[in-house]
Amino acid sequence: MIARRWLALLALLLGLAALQGCASLPWRAPALENTGPTTERADPWERFNRRIFAFNEAIDGAIIKPLALGYRAVVPEWLRTGIDNMFGNIGDAWSAVNLVLQAKPRAALEMGMRVATNTVFGVLGFVDVADELGLERRQVEDFGQTLGRWGIKSGPYLVLPLLGPSTLRDAAALTVDFKASPPNLAFRETRDQNAGTGLQLLNTRVKLLNASRVLDDIALDKYILLRDAYLARRRSLIYDGNPPDEDEPAASTAGTPVAPVPAAASAPGGE
Repeated sequence: MIARRWLALLALLLGLAALQGCASLPWRAPALENTGPTTERADPWERFNRRIFAFNEAIDGAIIKPLALGYRAVVPEWLRTGIDNMFGNIGDAWSAVNLVLQAKPRAALEMGMRVATNTVFGVLGFVDVADELGLERRQVEDFGQTLGRWGIKSGPYLVLPLLGPSTLRDAAALTVDFKASPPNLAFRETRDQNAGTGLQLLNTRVKLLNASRVLDDIALDKYILLRDAYLARRRSLIYDGNPPDEDEPAASTAGTPVAPVPAAASAPGGE
């Protein structure tokens, strides 16, 4: 689902913001393809992925980013925050289901309590009451993470049109995740679901505006930087921040800075 992928990108960019000091670099390396053995294993479809990545960048620059700027200018921050909280509350319910599927009953119970608290006392989640009571949001759990938890390998890195970074496993899991996306759970009519997805996407893209500017300044190769950060983050999420020694090496490039992995990021996709 589009909004969930943008949330994952938001988590990556927040981590990349820690590298803002590198923005003073006077040059950028050209976007050359990697051909090393590690890269070939993690990203064997790099040539195809780069084409999709360029397409996504063009769509974002021509349509999504301008819409997000207009949305930010028209909708006050308190309302955007409330909308984001409501979508997040519905997403927490799906996270609780995945925690059950991952055989993490305690974490599932805590997430369920958070959802119940915000739904009852927070006006369907518009106000994040649970956070004030110490029931902090855990990382978002999706079906791709559940599959990874039970040993399903991530497979090759894959860039999806509009959805962005993924892996073969996580792309296959999207069908299940889409059925449980906040707009699909909140609305019955297809028209309303589409409108809700668009609203969630815009709300998330607004939060990306500053971070994406930092990324544009620091990235020697934006494709590689996002890919490496995505793969590292997904692996960390699947193993709850304590991954074992890698048996599936993530793609890496000498001289390319890799972002720190946010420990409690909220969003989707692979090992």
